[in-house]
Amino acid sequence: MKLPRRQFLQLATGAAAMPALSGTARAQSYPTRPVRILVGYPPGGVNDLHARLFGQWLSERLGQQFFIENRAGAGGTLAAEAAAHSAPDGYTLLLTTAGDAWNTALYDNLKYDFIRDLVPVASFTKFASALVALPSFSARTVPELLATVKANPGKITIASAGVGSISHMCWEVLKAMTGVDMLHVPYRGEGPAFPDLLGGQVHVMMPSIPPTMEFIKAGKLRPLAVSTASRTDALPGVPAISEFVPGYEVASWVGITAPRNTPAGIISVLNRELNAALDDARIKARIAELGMSVFANSSAEFARFVAGYTESWAETIRAANIKA
Repeated sequence: MKLPRRQFLQLATGAAAMPALSGTARAQSYPTRPVRILVGYPPGGVNDLHARLFGQWLSERLGQQFFIENRAGAGGTLAAEAAAHSAPDGYTLLLTTAGDAWNTALYDNLKYDFIRDLVPVASFTKFASALVALPSFSARTVPELLATVKANPGKITIASAGVGSISHMCWEVLKAMTGVDMLHVPYRGEGPAFPDLLGGQVHVMMPSIPPTMEFIKAGKLRPLAVSTASRTDALPGVPAISEFVPGYEVASWVGITAPRNTPAGIISVLNRELNAALDDARIKARIAELGMSVFANSSAEFARFVAGYTESWAETIRAANIKA
């Protein structure tokens, strides 16, 4: 039976609209079951801290559990690979860090493409790292540390949260700019590195400020300098490394990404709720307390930032010949 042309066009138009309507319906009902947030590092570090802070917020706001799955290893690439290959349904998210951006240049033969396979959802914070040592360590300033390292080749050790972590990259850039070389001791996250640093098994470290603040406030670690281009409000009396090494700057950030092809409506829901968290007085106070600054964006703005940051760090890594 032939349909009248008008009826045919009405049916065709309705059929074409069905996928869009279906996506809208999914976004309106999302989430209907628990959501996992993959974290590429173990508990106790800055990334895990972010995941739990914002995961709890989403759980309370959206009525489903956002649970944390720590999948540590290979500089965060194991978690990123798992997220990139997950179903694009909004039920697997990745706690994304600056490390995911520079891993694209650090590692050969990754089984995913960070820019292509993961979609920026929302950014959380920006923060510095601090060059820290025990109060008993002989060097009290960056120049004194560099002189100590030069006078004791191969004897001064520097811990990191692992290859490709913020603490590792802070050191690699400093090494490239000064020519001094410490013995690098990588751990599987900032949390596991702190006991050896506090126990004197390693001499110095350049961890992110948030999980380090409690040790600094308690007098267990002494900050020699911060990694940002200028001094930070978190540690106003501590100089920036750039005051001694002109041009030095390493800052980090944290956000959320999702697998490519995750419905735009779901990304919109998550971005809206996470930006609401960043506007909440309690969350803002906690962020400031940990020595971080709010870094709020739309998903599109965050995507542009990530793309530019990734490209810029690829140039830095190639120029400094940094290898994983």
